[in-house]
Amino acid sequence: MLNKIKNGTNGTTSTTSSISNEGKTIIGRLVSIEGSIRGKENLVIEGTLKGTINLEENQVTIGRKGQVEGEIYADNITISGEMTGNIKARDKVEITREANFSGEIKAKRISVEDGAFIKTVIEMERRDEATPKASSSDKPVAKLVHNQDGKDSP
Repeated sequence: MLNKIKNGTNGTTSTTSSISNEGKTIIGRLVSIEGSIRGKENLVIEGTLKGTINLEENQVTIGRKGQVEGEIYADNITISGEMTGNIKARDKVEITREANFSGEIKAKRISVEDGAFIKTVIEMERRDEATPKASSSDKPVAKLVHNQDGKDSP
């Protein structure tokens, strides 16, 4: 599904993928890709992709009709379609109610809408600015002991 775009400055015609003025590439419903995708713009998948997506500084969206099998590395990832594989987001993963996801997620933040189907292992990373540093002088504030009589005591 390649579109021919006429260049307004010199009248030449070039072949390119569907890219909007917002720096976003769309893989249409009738497109199927096997292999690796790397780049520096946002990606929307409405078709089928089997492979690896590496857009670490950009947004990857799997649309409602999209199907992905593989790995995704991106800044933010939104899943509304089907995905089987692993996700590593530098920031946030959002799974909408239409999603069907099976795999592993590693991210700083995650959002799952009620109704989404997920079968996953999630590893949440701490944000750099919120990571507390433990010191050797840190001591527990309270200790909870479970007694034999079934009552908890401090």
